[in-house]
Amino acid sequence: MKISYNWLKQFLQIDWNAQKTGELLTDLGLEVEGISSFESVKGGLQGIVVGHVLTCDKHPNADRLKLTTVDVGDKTPLQIVCGAPNVAAGQKVPVATIGTTLYTKEGEAWKIKKGKIRGEESQGMICAEDELGLGESHDGIMVLSDTLKPGTSCSKVFEIENDEVFEIGLTPNRADAMSHFGVARDLKAGLEQLEIQKELVTPSTSNFSIDNRSLKIDVEVDDIQLAPRYCGVTISNIIVQQSPDWLKNRLKAIGLSPINNIVDITNYVLHELGQPLHAFDAAKIKGGKIEVKTLPTGTKFRTLDDVERELHEEDLMICDAEKPMCIAGVFGGVYSGVTEHTSSIFLESAYFDSVSIRKTAKRHGLNTDASFRFERGIDINITEYALKRAALLIREIAGGEISSEVVDLYPKKAQERQVFLTFDKINSLIGQEIPRDTIKSILASLEIKVNNVTESGLGLTIPTYRVDVEREVDVIEEILRVFGYNNIDYKEKLTASIAQTSKFESYRIQDIVGNMLAAQGFYEIMTNSLVAAGTQNVLENLDKKAVKMLNPLSSDLSVLRTSMLFSGLQTVSYNNNRQKADLKLFEFGKTYHKNGKKNLERQHLSIFVSGNRSENSWALTSKKTDFFFLKGIVETIFTRLGLKDVDTKPYSDASYSEGLSCSLNGKELGTYGLVSKTILKEFDLKQDVFYADFDWDAILESINTGNMLFREIPKFPEVTRDFALQLDEGTTFQQVYDLAWSTEKNLLKNVNLFDVYKGNKLPEGKKSYAVSFTLLDEKKTLTDKQIDKLMSKLLSRYEKELGAELR
Repeated sequence: MKISYNWLKQFLQIDWNAQKTGELLTDLGLEVEGISSFESVKGGLQGIVVGHVLTCDKHPNADRLKLTTVDVGDKTPLQIVCGAPNVAAGQKVPVATIGTTLYTKEGEAWKIKKGKIRGEESQGMICAEDELGLGESHDGIMVLSDTLKPGTSCSKVFEIENDEVFEIGLTPNRADAMSHFGVARDLKAGLEQLEIQKELVTPSTSNFSIDNRSLKIDVEVDDIQLAPRYCGVTISNIIVQQSPDWLKNRLKAIGLSPINNIVDITNYVLHELGQPLHAFDAAKIKGGKIEVKTLPTGTKFRTLDDVERELHEEDLMICDAEKPMCIAGVFGGVYSGVTEHTSSIFLESAYFDSVSIRKTAKRHGLNTDASFRFERGIDINITEYALKRAALLIREIAGGEISSEVVDLYPKKAQERQVFLTFDKINSLIGQEIPRDTIKSILASLEIKVNNVTESGLGLTIPTYRVDVEREVDVIEEILRVFGYNNIDYKEKLTASIAQTSKFESYRIQDIVGNMLAAQGFYEIMTNSLVAAGTQNVLENLDKKAVKMLNPLSSDLSVLRTSMLFSGLQTVSYNNNRQKADLKLFEFGKTYHKNGKKNLERQHLSIFVSGNRSENSWALTSKKTDFFFLKGIVETIFTRLGLKDVDTKPYSDASYSEGLSCSLNGKELGTYGLVSKTILKEFDLKQDVFYADFDWDAILESINTGNMLFREIPKFPEVTRDFALQLDEGTTFQQVYDLAWSTEKNLLKNVNLFDVYKGNKLPEGKKSYAVSFTLLDEKKTLTDKQIDKLMSKLLSRYEKELGAELR
């Protein structure tokens, strides 16, 4: 939220610099995220001075140029070449001197330099109003008043407004500070704690009066729950035109573009007092009647942005006798707004239900200054005051006449909340005793009334504009922020308790695995759990099992993910599009599923590898990532977590072209493999991507939480023997591996595949596995006889059960 310092000073006369004021606002809970400068004319006309044209002759080398001499207050007049048709001797003109920076309409800067034009020296520039940012005309140079003295800075001639603008990071609960008046009110409370008394000046509406009753428009509200208060008044004989400069500058300072005087005034009062207003062209209100009501679902309505929208049955609308004119509190309609032809208006000021407005705004994807305030809650008791304030400004600026009584439909008056505040609660929550007189002073500065005082506490009445203050703790928070968090003492001794946690907590195991992967060159990613509806349909209509958001921020973030695959592939695609093809990524995250009427969530670890394993270097030629590289990573994770005897088997799924699933004791731990081309095509990925998905909940359940067992290093040597086995092409290493262990369990310590050969030297349908076997007797040294007997036993089983031949 932007707050103009000049505007703020209209409510509170303060002579502090902006930096100091910003620090106090931050201490009060209105965090100032930055302070920027604003100039009504960019550059502030620095370097532009009043010049007196002494001579004006035809340029000797150009028919359309003039050669002038101009007195700019220095001893020596300047020679300036000028192409304006209206330049003449004796004029007072604005002159941009050498070194002055001017700006184009697009805001690009350019400097005035000394140079030659058609052979004649030019020492400056005589300016038109558009070149200075003072208007749109470029018909000729500006001619100034004869009374001005040459050399006078033009920044003193024209009313250039310089301002400083606070960018406040407003928290959603501080609806009372969504205006300059609200911020000034808070600032006053802060100043009073510094014993600086300042009067809060509020705009007067005492001279509001009805000029005539020539234009009456009736108002009817169908549901007072949706519109508890609705005010309106008609204003006739207005002239719609540009706003005066002071009004334009106020709006420009906070980033708003002026439109016309009527719309600008409604925007001005909105940001001044925090009350949204809307002006309807009275001539376009059919039947002389305003109806505040909902319409059937599917009703078409074209908004000010010229978009036709379908209404929902819960959308509150402002209608005339025939048609809808405005989405209440959110956005106006294209056919009822104020134009340059408007001569009379109906001015609306209302209080709408915050929940209803928030749902409507989100439903239609609209976020306006009005909806921003209505959603958070405005002051219902300021509605009529803001209406009169705007009506008086319109009468003053647009020359209108107030031509009806003020309509004020307010059937059920809002009650101010009552809260009892105990002193013991204040002291226990803050951790320090604040003097009771100070508490009362702070409450008074916040306009919280003290109704009664007892030994134990205070009976309070909360003003209606503080919609967020409902409980005792809310009042204590108000006291604390005005008293100052920095003024709370803290003890030198810190008392804390140490929590006993298991070393098998999820976050600890995540750290172990994450550090291990990072050490191998992997980068951790964090992706959004929200995805677009339909994104996951590639995987067996997973969207049908997806948990949908009731109030999505956008259609691209409307369901919770059911798989980690898609958000990870978006990251891979993002990097690929930026010439980052070699990727090793991992993510800890959750997936969400519908199971009947229940919603379930599961923790996952996902791994993505693509491109080369590492960068090329003089010492190492990089290899492409492949299935076996990912397999090694997966097995390393299982080994690090102490998960032994993990079973793997082929896995068929739309996610993978080739895949394996891993399980332990019948419980599936995860899957991994090569992502299918169909899915890669959806993300415009042309290189292979290998993906592993671990069910982290299942892994945590499977980790052995018992004591760790230690084993001594064997005293006797290991023996390694190799087989080169010719096998059928369909035989897997898993079969070779399992058969070896079922043959010998005592002496066999490891089985390793170190080479695979397929080629012309082998019969068709055959392949060769080079397999090594590690043997060890932990009690004595193995003899050749024992080794040969075991290897013969292994070979016999391979020949019998796998049809193997020794090459």
